[in-house]
Amino acid sequence: MVILMYLLTLGTCFCLVGLKTNIYIRQKRKMSFRKVNIIILVLAVALFLLVLHHNFLGLSSLLRNEVSDSGIVGFQPIDFVPNVPRQAVDGRHEEIPVVIAASEDRLGGAIAAINSIQHNTRSNVVFYIVTLNGTADHLRSWLSGSTLKTIRYKIVNFDTKLLEGKVKEDPDQGESIKPLTFARFYLPVLVPSAKKAIYMDDDVIVQGDILALYNTPLKPGHAAAFSEDCDSASTKVVIRGAGNQYNYIGYLDYKKERIRKLSMKASTCSFNPGVFVANLTEWKKQNITNQLEKWMKLNVEEGLYSRTLAGSTTTPPLLIVFYQQHSTIDPMWNVRHLGSSAGKRYSPQFVKAAKLLHWNGHFKPWGRTASYSDVWEKWYIPDPTGKFSLIRRHMEISNVK
Repeated sequence: MVILMYLLTLGTCFCLVGLKTNIYIRQKRKMSFRKVNIIILVLAVALFLLVLHHNFLGLSSLLRNEVSDSGIVGFQPIDFVPNVPRQAVDGRHEEIPVVIAASEDRLGGAIAAINSIQHNTRSNVVFYIVTLNGTADHLRSWLSGSTLKTIRYKIVNFDTKLLEGKVKEDPDQGESIKPLTFARFYLPVLVPSAKKAIYMDDDVIVQGDILALYNTPLKPGHAAAFSEDCDSASTKVVIRGAGNQYNYIGYLDYKKERIRKLSMKASTCSFNPGVFVANLTEWKKQNITNQLEKWMKLNVEEGLYSRTLAGSTTTPPLLIVFYQQHSTIDPMWNVRHLGSSAGKRYSPQFVKAAKLLHWNGHFKPWGRTASYSDVWEKWYIPDPTGKFSLIRRHMEISNVK
């Protein structure tokens, strides 16, 4: 509509220029034809620039507020804050999409992660927060009632129907029934207009400038860059006694013929999908999402994952699809195992130097016994609604009493 109004206005301006020019010609018949053309050109350009400037503001506002993926099945935008003024942001910076899942029971983790990213960069970050409908109001209240009200963000609902027939509900693998853990499989749908994006779990704290992670170089033909388990700075601290936890055999059942036919070495180093950078152009070109869904379905039918699964059930299909086809991120951008007993082996100096801290494991920093939970709590913003609270804080109060 704005463009149409612009064209009509521009046409009217040209008509007026022509009319005034004809009058001018009658009054100044002695003026040469060449001079008349010059005057017409100057007036037309001046009017064109004035009309363009006036309408560009309205057009830009419309485009910034438009939600482009509202009709995509499975993901419905719930909220979008597209243009909050930020004096610290340089408008020349490329927009950095950061995708993070936010479940109700872990909402404090997502808030702390977002807060740490926001305060350690001057870049133009837009947060794509994936959640379920029942959590959206709580999340919105938390954001609007805190210092995070100035961030640019989008809340997107994850439709659990997307996982029908693709997830095996195994009571021994509780992670398999947590739908938001699979949001990372659908990055091009979540951020349809971006060429590149960052995904990260909610149990992280970012201590470096997210721009450095975003600028991770990806090799030609690679759709993602992960942190490998065997050679990362964090794994070197805990690799002894880990057994097969950091190899493909720890995630996949090599007794199954379909796995053996893939000719993937069981000793191949696995990688951690809790933090990664994605080339979405290459992701779409290779139909990565469809490939991941294929292996999810096959696991439901044939049970392809290891029975002693070393981690999340989202990892095995990623290991298969990205076998020897992924780049690596700087190890300091995914310092892991703070959510296990191994995290206690890190020195305070090492933790301080880390660009990103990851509390993967059973112990979360908002829980009871996680390592360096005090570092995490520096970025935690108390819930203004009072629905979410730190578990360990309740324990400390009880012990005092």
